Amino acid sequence: MRHSMAALGVSALLAMGLLWQPQVIGALPWPWRLAMVALGAWALGIGFMVGVGLRPIGGWGRRLLGEPLCWPLLGSFTALWLLLALFA
Repeated sequence: MRHSMAALGVSALLAMGLLWQPQVIGALPWPWRLAMVALGAWALGIGFMVGVGLRPIGGWGRRLLGEPLCWPLLGSFTALWLLLALFA
């Protein structure tokens, strides 16, 4: 329960940060911006999905959206966004 609330909280804070300062990702060159948008959509989607208690059924969905991959993905996007926000 604590992990799902943490994922939901981090995802919500990242979503608000991206809405508050979209220029952080908008200042990147197109290839990097596209990669950050794809990573962000994946990470925030997984964070919200885990946060509300949805679990993938099986197969490739479990591997791409499941619990083991959720935390490194959300953490890496958070770290990249914070680094860009602080140093850009």
